[in-house]
Amino acid sequence: MIDDDIHSESHDGAEKEEEGTSRGSQGRLGVRRGAVSPGNISPALRRRATRELSIDQHVEGILAGDRVVLGKTITLIESLKAEHHRKALAVMEALLPHTGKSVRIGITGVPGAGKSTFIEAIGSLLTEQGHRIAVLAIDPSSRISSGSIMGDKTRMETLSVNPDAFIRPSPSAGSLGGVARKTREAMLVCEAAGFDVVFVETVGVGQSETMVHSMVDFFLLLMIAGAGDSLQGIKRGIMELADAVVINKADGDNLLAADRARNEYEQALHLMKPVEADWSPPVLTCSSVTRAGIDEVWKTVRDYHVRMTKNGVLEKKRRTQALAWMHESVRQALQDRFLDHAGVAALLPQLEQAVFAGEQPALLAAKRLLEEFFNEEISTL
Repeated sequence: MIDDDIHSESHDGAEKEEEGTSRGSQGRLGVRRGAVSPGNISPALRRRATRELSIDQHVEGILAGDRVVLGKTITLIESLKAEHHRKALAVMEALLPHTGKSVRIGITGVPGAGKSTFIEAIGSLLTEQGHRIAVLAIDPSSRISSGSIMGDKTRMETLSVNPDAFIRPSPSAGSLGGVARKTREAMLVCEAAGFDVVFVETVGVGQSETMVHSMVDFFLLLMIAGAGDSLQGIKRGIMELADAVVINKADGDNLLAADRARNEYEQALHLMKPVEADWSPPVLTCSSVTRAGIDEVWKTVRDYHVRMTKNGVLEKKRRTQALAWMHESVRQALQDRFLDHAGVAALLPQLEQAVFAGEQPALLAAKRLLEEFFNEEISTL
């Protein structure tokens, strides 16, 4: 089921919870889809969705698989308020021993490849097999409101009402490559809540892929045939990151074109060095509409996960990712502290204007900002 909090409030500090957060329990309320009128939500559930929870209540609710608490916890994690950040860290520390048991899958692809439809198809298959899945869909943010504008939730109608699925659209908030800053934390919270397969859907604009690759176990590149020179439609660097390439929309009159595209990608991958020595990325075809080939895609993911677990590669990958996460968190915290500095905030617009007008070299402007921040002379830059 979808957690329908669009999160523009996460940039104001998550001081309010939209009613959509409580909609994670729609199945129990008898609401299947569409807008929820106030009369459809019981007063008790409304109070529960809006009240502020303690650290223990966050932790207990997550471990119990409570969807309302899950939505509130992710919103807390995404908040930019200092007090929320401290509280979120305490929650994450308590949840950490209960994480790491899911299969983490990153999905990217060219525009029009049908990422959301594919996730709905494979997600439905997995829930039928008894899995519980979470989907973290990274939306490009509005430059005006910083809220999600893409609305992947509206394109996963079947999965959004599935009681064994949780969909969380998040605005990128201007982060590098359109990746939400707190996606890693949200993934761990979903794992602690009992979801054993977590999908991270990228915006697919060229930069977010490398960041998502650094937080998942399996990176899937979704492509389509019949859209011009398909090999020119994706960067070589992204191809090299893929653990599998899947040609989607292989149905009807597009079957032959999909087979041709598969041969092209197989030849291209043959010329590239695999990311893992013990794994050669396969090229598969599927149809998200008919679900033909979807089971083969999941079998490929499962085979990879089993093999990489046995040879120790998966554990090493996750530890390496954790180190990268630590360094990225330090960089982000330093940047936030720098931009929040009163002196820097006052000086920055002037220097930006001077650099833009060509009146001052960029390095000199940077030096002045750093000196203002550290309150000492910077000899090198």
